[in-house]
Amino acid sequence: MASPTAPSGINQPDPSWQRQSKQMPLLVRRCGAWAVEISLIAASALVPFSIGALVNQESQSVPLNPSVAAASETVARTLGIPVRDRNPRVAPLTNLFWSGALLAPAVLAGWQLFLLARTGQTLPKRWFGVKVVTASGTPPGFGQVLIRETLGRWGVPLGVAYGIWRLTGAFPDLLILGGLSSLAVLADGAVAWRYKRQAGHDRLANTLVVNARSNELSANPVNSPDWTEEDAQIAALVVTPQTGLKANASLWNWMRQHPGTTLVIVTIGSAGLILTLFVGTLIYTQSQANMRDSRQRNDELFVALVSKLSPTSASGASGRRSAILALGAVEDSRAVPLLADLLAQEDNRAMLDAIQQALVSSGPKALPDLQRLNQALSNDLDSLRFGGKAPERELAAARQRTVQRAIGKILTVYSSQLNGADLSRTDLAQSPAGPSQFTLVLNKVDLSGIKLRNTNLTNASFQGSRFYGTGEDRRPATFDDWVSDLSGANLEGVNLTGASLNSAVMNRTTFVRAVLNKANLSSGNLNSANFSSAILIGANLQQAQLKNAIFTGADIGSANLSGADLSGARLGKVKAQGAQLSLTNLSKSEWQGADLSGADLSGANLQNADLSSTKLANVNLRDARLQDANFRNAEVSSVDFRGANLAGANFKGAVFLGKAASEQFIQSPTGSKSGRFLGVDFAEAKNLDKSQIAYICLQGGIHPKCPQKK
Repeated sequence: MASPTAPSGINQPDPSWQRQSKQMPLLVRRCGAWAVEISLIAASALVPFSIGALVNQESQSVPLNPSVAAASETVARTLGIPVRDRNPRVAPLTNLFWSGALLAPAVLAGWQLFLLARTGQTLPKRWFGVKVVTASGTPPGFGQVLIRETLGRWGVPLGVAYGIWRLTGAFPDLLILGGLSSLAVLADGAVAWRYKRQAGHDRLANTLVVNARSNELSANPVNSPDWTEEDAQIAALVVTPQTGLKANASLWNWMRQHPGTTLVIVTIGSAGLILTLFVGTLIYTQSQANMRDSRQRNDELFVALVSKLSPTSASGASGRRSAILALGAVEDSRAVPLLADLLAQEDNRAMLDAIQQALVSSGPKALPDLQRLNQALSNDLDSLRFGGKAPERELAAARQRTVQRAIGKILTVYSSQLNGADLSRTDLAQSPAGPSQFTLVLNKVDLSGIKLRNTNLTNASFQGSRFYGTGEDRRPATFDDWVSDLSGANLEGVNLTGASLNSAVMNRTTFVRAVLNKANLSSGNLNSANFSSAILIGANLQQAQLKNAIFTGADIGSANLSGADLSGARLGKVKAQGAQLSLTNLSKSEWQGADLSGADLSGANLQNADLSSTKLANVNLRDARLQDANFRNAEVSSVDFRGANLAGANFKGAVFLGKAASEQFIQSPTGSKSGRFLGVDFAEAKNLDKSQIAYICLQGGIHPKCPQKK
């Protein structure tokens, strides 16, 4: 029996339309494709970056790739992110992976934009079955894609969010910037609720997002089942020219229709242009003449002053001194180098003082020449130390002290104006007593942003001085902060009481026997710094980087090192009574013979730390990570171990009770419980003897040999 057929006048349901109706809504698939696109770009950058950061734990022996450094600096400057180390060194593999992290997103984004321009689909859009087309149904070209993706999708929304962030009090909080950016992107996408298939960036580029899986989609999107009357009106506006416009409307046609007006405009414009050129030429000619006259007067003055510098000059010593002082005040780029050369050859001690005054009057611009002269004179002194005659050594020393005093006075007089000044490898150390004695004293001076890399500052005084400034934006912790660099400097015996060194770069700096009481070194880079025998009572070292630092014999009593990284640090015989070390990374650190009485080490990482023979009376080790730590012969009386991980910890010979308390414990084994061992698991601790186990069990600790409670 033949199957019944439907009347010819009735439209049959289209199977393709039924399949399409079962698909996710177009808006959902569009958002999914966008999320995958962003995820792919982010992953292409984050994966190689993470691998590079991981392999950077090995020897850091090469400079950071210039392209990566420039990109990171640009990002940091734009977002106000502080950069502490401007010349980082990384592992060779890190350079490779980080270069890939910079290149891979650009290549992937370029390829996706190419596909979008040629086919209307990126790979994620193809997976989700959506397509970007023009109003006529063709794929967008490169011009429309660039407008849509760079300007519309990201440029306008993020530009608005960034402008609000920078112009309000929200800067430099990156969380607020992220929130504003998210709102701006959502607002751009929300336009699609009002204009079907057209978000803000689509309307800007005159593109549409349609269903690529529809069998009815042809060269013209009007055939799409999702097409609405509103879409047709949009297409009509884009494709159909307005009838009210005249053909070939152009400037030339308008000029032909309005010859009189055109002539007046051209005449006025030409006259204005000629007048502007005439006046501009007169101004330029006069300014050049003034500059020549000024230069000529300066040259004449400079030559006149130089002629008086000769020892045989008719003006005598007083005239020579006046000429030297005048050179310090003239606005001539040749004056400072001339004064520096004169100082290097001067034999008269009185004239050395005059040259010093002139150089100080020149200001910070004299520092580069003084730095070079300082290095040259240091070399001369080294060569004369074992072979030169006494008068020669004394004269070289006098010249060197003159240079040092000039530098010191410039740093004092021009305080807070020294950002970027470079005094690296300069010798400013204290000299022996005598006529040429010198001690650098810069108390309560603003030295923020100064570079003192590998500078010798032995026994100098910087009490209350500042080595950190907020920069031009007057906001702390931003890119333009004025951060001083003292890496490799010799600060032996220096007095830095109350000094502000927060965020400063001080890697491999020597602080042997230095005084840093109540100094602020928080967030500073102090890796491999040497604090042997230094005094840091009450110092602030929160969040500081102190990997492999040396504190042997130092006094850090009441100092705050919370959150600092002291992994691999050497702290033998250190005095750390009452120190704050909570949440500090102390893995593989060495504390032999140290006194940590009353210190707070709660939550600290002490894995593989050597605490042998240390005094840990009343120390707070709650929730500390003590795996494989060495407590051999340590005094751990009244230590709070609650919540600590003691797996593999070595307690051989550790003293859990003082002498008096031990005798009381033996006489009265049912003594009171302190509660500091309550629930602490000593099952995996090593080398515990019977008396130690008995005390642990009495105090509520856990050990397999503890008697079972009935």
